Amino acid sequence: MARIWARTLRGRVTLIAAAVAAFVLLPVGIGGVVAARGFVETLTWTETRNTAAQITAQHREGRVSFPTDAYFAQIVTASGDVVAASPAALGLPRLSTAWPTADNRILNTTSCLATGCLHVTAIRESTRPESAVVYAAQRSPVILSTWMLEAIITAQMLLLVALISWITWLMAGRALRPVARIRAQLDEVNATDLSRRVTEPMTQDEVAQLARSINGTLGRLERSAEQQRQFAHDASHELRTPIAGLRAQLESAQLYPDDTDVGELVEGALRDTDRIEAIITDLLLLARIGSRVDVTKEPVDLGILVRKALSDRSGGVPITAELGDGIVVNGVRLQLDRLLANLLDNAERHALSRIDITLSASDAEAVLTVENDGPPIPEADRERIFERFTRLDSARSRDEGGTGLGLAIAREVALAHRGALTVDRDARFTLRLPLAEPE
Repeated sequence: MARIWARTLRGRVTLIAAAVAAFVLLPVGIGGVVAARGFVETLTWTETRNTAAQITAQHREGRVSFPTDAYFAQIVTASGDVVAASPAALGLPRLSTAWPTADNRILNTTSCLATGCLHVTAIRESTRPESAVVYAAQRSPVILSTWMLEAIITAQMLLLVALISWITWLMAGRALRPVARIRAQLDEVNATDLSRRVTEPMTQDEVAQLARSINGTLGRLERSAEQQRQFAHDASHELRTPIAGLRAQLESAQLYPDDTDVGELVEGALRDTDRIEAIITDLLLLARIGSRVDVTKEPVDLGILVRKALSDRSGGVPITAELGDGIVVNGVRLQLDRLLANLLDNAERHALSRIDITLSASDAEAVLTVENDGPPIPEADRERIFERFTRLDSARSRDEGGTGLGLAIAREVALAHRGALTVDRDARFTLRLPLAEPE
């Protein structure tokens, strides 16, 4: 039975509570038995001693008055003859063979006769050798002569252990009810629908922490699955065109080998291959960033990062930069470098004559702006441009070699760093990242 109970946490908790209760109650029960026996025995000896002392005093005065019939009392001479007895002791032999001495005139003893066991007190009247002895006795209390007290205490202990076990069983069931509900809700989650969440108890205990951890795990799984679906969708959608173009060129060369310029064919095939490779690389990067996989972050000086990015660029649209010093964030250097490169690529692609960059710190945030003097972005499209493969009008369509993922990657990097990337008036992109805590 215990093995069956031990299979469940509720059963194990109940068994532990029962064992602890028994462990605590056992010495309490033993102590209770010892204390009760000692108290009753002391009370019994006190009564018999008082009775014996009273009879002794009366006998010295030449008169004898025995107590109620419930008491056994005898006066025995030095020769061992019973010369007087209470009604209850008439016809009985000496109540005890114990004989007090001159040095120890009072004795307490027990004696078992045919009628039952007695608690006997013997008092020697004097120290003279011929002194008589007064015996006073009463029947031994039931709790001293039987195992009744032990049986009662044992029954009470068993009842207490059973009561504690029952209460523990109920309380454990109530405490584990949210866990059972969480398990049932988890059973309903499947790979095709990871949007379900378990109910979080309105407490701060371990069950609530478990529910929050489970919901966090489900959220990460959902994001990972969504990234996989998005990757498959984007790859199948965007790779279709370059792959179809590459296939068309190869099929044309196969059908009309004499009319095919091999150099032009190879150049076109390489161009399409480069585009396919760039799209796949960007999609994989988006998937890694979007999955929020834990990566090692380090302090990154944005001013140094921007200056390096600008020094790596040659020619093109003139760039003016106003960069503050000592503006440090915690982040992944390669991802932040890619974010900055994508913003600069986008600005160069659409600028007419200049690009302006500013870097400053405000309200515990690093603020980076990249602005160009190209055509303004319509307000309705200022969020849509961060979606994957978004195309606006011809003035802002991506040029040859672009993948249409640059701004999407930049936005994902910003979000992964607990920041934000927005575009406001004209064509000014604003990046906000939390500053690193000072060491």
